[in-house]
Amino acid sequence: MIVRAALCPSPPLLARVLTGRAVILPELRDACAAAVARLVAGPPDLVVVVGAGAATATWDPDDRLDLSAYAPAARTPADTPAAGYRVKPGLPLALGLGALLLDGAGYTGPRLLQAVDESESVGACLRLGRELAGAAARVAMLAVGDGSARRAPSAPGYLDERAAPFDDAVRHAVSNGDMAALAGLDPALARDLMATGRAAWQVLAGAMGTSTRPRTEILYADAPFGVAYLVATLGAPPA
Repeated sequence: MIVRAALCPSPPLLARVLTGRAVILPELRDACAAAVARLVAGPPDLVVVVGAGAATATWDPDDRLDLSAYAPAARTPADTPAAGYRVKPGLPLALGLGALLLDGAGYTGPRLLQAVDESESVGACLRLGRELAGAAARVAMLAVGDGSARRAPSAPGYLDERAAPFDDAVRHAVSNGDMAALAGLDPALARDLMATGRAAWQVLAGAMGTSTRPRTEILYADAPFGVAYLVATLGAPPA
């Protein structure tokens, strides 16, 4: 059963080792830290991290992001025998950042890293969400992914006038706890807009239940660099 959930984006800058002493979007980092701290309070029996990947598959909970893929000189702090973790080349960015956020919150309990194919159908995402919700008595879910990446001419995908309305719809759905609206996001449009969070959000909708309206709070919503980042917390669905 899902007891709480959180949404965080997946910019590599969330890995502090990649930015060094440079202070980049501290408000985004603080919002993600706060959301994950709430997520693991309790604590739950299991934390499920869901994020986009090349295929729908689970990864070892001890896998960590290969930061050298983003900065050749970077070294993953957790990549030591004492930590019990191992760098895993190919680990999806969203899952790697989710794991780092859990580590940063001091969470050492059971976790599950679940990649979901970015092209997965809505129905498959909802079914996967329902399965994950039953993985333990008290499940917390961290859905990691970005909104559109086409909010400005300088954005990775350049400017698309459909991007802002898409992101507004996602924010409105989350702020109202409208899981049915999240389930109704168009995968083709999300793909056009380079919104990597679509599949993970729909897995979350399946886990929460599309007929429910959980309590929510938006901690951050903006589009720096032309990419939409959303941070939110969601409470347990009403009984």
